[in-house]
Amino acid sequence: MPSKSNPNSQPEGKLRITYSVSSIGVKSDQKETVLRLGLKRLGQTVEQPDSSAIRGMIHKVRHLVTVEAASRAVSGEVDE
Repeated sequence: MPSKSNPNSQPEGKLRITYSVSSIGVKSDQKETVLRLGLKRLGQTVEQPDSSAIRGMIHKVRHLVTVEAASRAVSGEVDE
């Protein structure tokens, strides 16, 4: 019996999320979402797995963050 694959599943990868616009004046649930994404400071960048849950969180605060696909190549840069 062939295994069933989820047609909505996306290939596992990483997303690079940057906190680019201040959350002053936005609803508290949006501020909480920014924190749950791992973003604490304006200009901070984090990498999160590319999953539907993370994409939903990004969609909720899309006006506060910028998102790009993280390259698989390892670079010499270190984000703190």
